[in-house]
Parts: sequence; C-alpha cells; structure tokens
Amino acid sequence: MNATQQAAGGPKGALTVRVVAMPADTNANGDIFGGWVLSQMDMAGGIASVERACGRVVTIKVDTMIFIRPVRVGDVLSVYTEVESIGRTSMKVHVEAWATRFITHLQEKVTDATFTFVAIDDHGRPRPIPSDDDVSGDALPSSVKSV
Repeated sequence: MNATQQAAGGPKGALTVRVVAMPADTNANGDIFGGWVLSQMDMAGGIASVERACGRVVTIKVDTMIFIRPVRVGDVLSVYTEVESIGRTSMKVHVEAWATRFITHLQEKVTDATFTFVAIDDHGRPRPIPSDDDVSGDALPSSVKSV
C-alpha cells in the first residue's frame, strides 16, 4: 500500500471491476468523462447486487457523488464494492473508484457513492431478496458477505 492509500485508508470493499481509461472516454478537456466513471461504478454495483440478490436488479438511486481527482488516459480504474444494507426488495451498495496512475502507479481515490438497487422478477416488478439463510455464504463473493 502506498502513501496515498494509507492516508485515505485504502479502498473499501472487494475489487469488482478493473479497466483502462482510453482516449475514446475523454471529455472536451482531455480528462476521462465523469459519466464513464459513473457507468463503471454502476456496472460494479450491479455485479455485487446481482450476486447477492441471486437475479436481476435495477439501479434506482445514486447518492451524492463528488469527483475528488480526474482520471486520465492510460490510468487503470479499479472499482470496489461492498453491500452496506439489505431491505426486503432493495439493497444499498457502497462503491469506490480508484485510479492507478499510468506511469507512476500511484493509486488515488477518484470518487465514491452509495447506489441503491432493487431486485426485480421477469416482469420487471420488485421481488424479495433472499435472506442470508436462503443463500449459501460459501457461494457469495467477499463483496456481499456479512451485511
């Protein structure tokens, strides 16, 4: 762990998505477009939610998101997830995005947010999320255990 990670406490949760930022993902200023980062975070949160809900989910809310640092072309964006709470049909997932800088390999936190997902059935209607007792703990990845 480097000095930036130590100061910030390091990433929270399980590594869920890792991708290289490419030139096609830039905005008019040459930085990686914030919407691209949000999209990667939504995908990561969706992966963690699908695994815990044992089926389809939809994103219904993203809590406040502040971009702390820009992502640049060539940086590796790593997205970490942790299920924070589970209700009857919905769950909250904390999602953090960290950039590993292209040449220096310095890892810096870019942003974080809490995403809310709802489990849905084949008709798009909310459905109950299985209880911990109904889901084998051994089958769950570390990002969705012990909520």
